[in-house]
Amino acid sequence: MKKLSLAFFALFGIGITAQEIDPEIKIASENLEEQVISWRRDFHQNPELSNREFKTAEKIAAHLEKLGIETQTGIAKTGVVGILKGDNTGKTVALRADMDALPVTERNDLPFKSEVTTEFLGSQTGVMHACGHDTHVSILMGVAEVLSQNKNKINGTVKFIFQPAEEGPPPGEEGGAGLMIKEGVLKDPDVDAIFGLHINSATPVGTIRYKPEGTMAAVERFVINVKGKQTHGSAPWSGTDPILISAKIIDGLQTIISRDAKLVDGAAVITVGKITSGVRFNIIPESAEMIGTVRTLDPDMKEIILKRMREMVPAIAKAYGGEATIEIQNNTAITYNDPELTSQMLPTLQKVAGKDHVELVKATTGGEDFSYFQEEVPGFYFFLGGKPLDATEPAPHHTPDFFIDESGMLLGVKTMSQIAIDYLNQ
Repeated sequence: MKKLSLAFFALFGIGITAQEIDPEIKIASENLEEQVISWRRDFHQNPELSNREFKTAEKIAAHLEKLGIETQTGIAKTGVVGILKGDNTGKTVALRADMDALPVTERNDLPFKSEVTTEFLGSQTGVMHACGHDTHVSILMGVAEVLSQNKNKINGTVKFIFQPAEEGPPPGEEGGAGLMIKEGVLKDPDVDAIFGLHINSATPVGTIRYKPEGTMAAVERFVINVKGKQTHGSAPWSGTDPILISAKIIDGLQTIISRDAKLVDGAAVITVGKITSGVRFNIIPESAEMIGTVRTLDPDMKEIILKRMREMVPAIAKAYGGEATIEIQNNTAITYNDPELTSQMLPTLQKVAGKDHVELVKATTGGEDFSYFQEEVPGFYFFLGGKPLDATEPAPHHTPDFFIDESGMLLGVKTMSQIAIDYLNQ
């Protein structure tokens, strides 16, 4: 009688969720693994910076068109969107991958190592996929092919969003998720939910990590300009040293974290990543510029930190006889995983990766402009393992030695394919 009841419910799709990945999705994904790896190596060897992903976009669009997927290009400058309608009507789900590389010179000894160089903000640099966006694009291209072969399983529409400039557009330009939203990427058809993943060099291959609610930090970019008085390096008393003032400001900013931020409510970070000043060893310069980032996981704490920064920077400069201004620009919101959607899709992660390989983790102070999509529609963002099983100290993201084990990509293809089908069929 129990078997009969289960068969009845399964037949009519009532209250039963499959405990294993769809076999046709599994086979199609596995058949594509070598191709996905090949795409990834091509993108890795030919990286492009934010808002300059021209060749990357051409390759993505050509692939989608070959699959017979309705393809839109030039969205948010270089973004590509594919629209796949299933055999049955229903909701619309979006799957997103970011496309851009970073101004980092690669040190890895790989046959597909990036040798690309460019000028970035006035400095010569290499260009490298040092955050795994090459794997994200390749995974989503694979998902598009898998789902295009299984339209009969899709109750609704899948929108594939290949997004430029996740790392932030060049100064003076718009870009990224915000511009895609502005240009209507979540409309026509209207997106009901959106999913994204990020491969991670510190997460073992075969593992998926997730967190409901706040999972990644809000990110602000700040620029501090310090004005002093130029003089000879042998007579500092006859000028005002902007480098000294900059050092005092950096030191002061850290006291905001240690004394003003209520860290029991969430992590917070202030980092100065670039400081520019001076031209010669024996000249105290006239000015200095500092560029940095603020990371927060609590909205109230964010406002306190930014308020104290605006108060502290000019006050410290004045105390040492100079002047300073600070400009703060929002880069991303808090990456917020909708609790209901996360709970709804957790069984999918578990049946694809195996329950023992899906881990609940704490929030990180990294940032993601996927958060802007989540402000518009319910979204779920998770982490995919890319760390070799025998690795001990993997290189962090955004570094010259960053490395991803390509064997981790297959799980990404399977998971994103299954998550789209399961969401639309629930």
